[in-house]
Amino acid sequence: MGKPSKGSEVTTKSDKKFDKKLQFYTKVKDTVTSLAVQKEIGKKKIRSRQKKLKAYDLSNLSEFLPEFNALQKSALPAPDLKMNCKRRQKLVLTEGERLNKVLDHPAFQADPIGSIFQHLQSQQPPVEEKPKKKTNTNGSKKRNRKKGKADSMEI
Repeated sequence: MGKPSKGSEVTTKSDKKFDKKLQFYTKVKDTVTSLAVQKEIGKKKIRSRQKKLKAYDLSNLSEFLPEFNALQKSALPAPDLKMNCKRRQKLVLTEGERLNKVLDHPAFQADPIGSIFQHLQSQQPPVEEKPKKKTNTNGSKKRNRKKGKADSMEI
């Protein structure tokens, strides 16, 4: 029906597929080994850098700097936590307790708006005023001209 096979010269489609797979797997294996070698080299470089940095380690001095520790703790932002049912309930309870404390406070009962205003004033950071630029008597800004250039251009 078809051509008679001549032994090993004729390869089937499945044999070709198998050979391609073997070639692919050998390429993958070679790349994985080369990447592993590169990774080892990179790790060795990092380790030597870390050893050099340990010579300049100043963490022991933090014991003698209490202000530094306080600033470091306050500078770290609070971790962003996803709001789930349990956290929401806990937040509602704590905020409810805080509201009750505010409502029971005698300063709030005496003058609610004034106490809120005072609280906001104390919570805001102080505003730094920028120095105003000098202006002439008529209100225009001063211009700084160099007299040498203006005289030299006139001939």
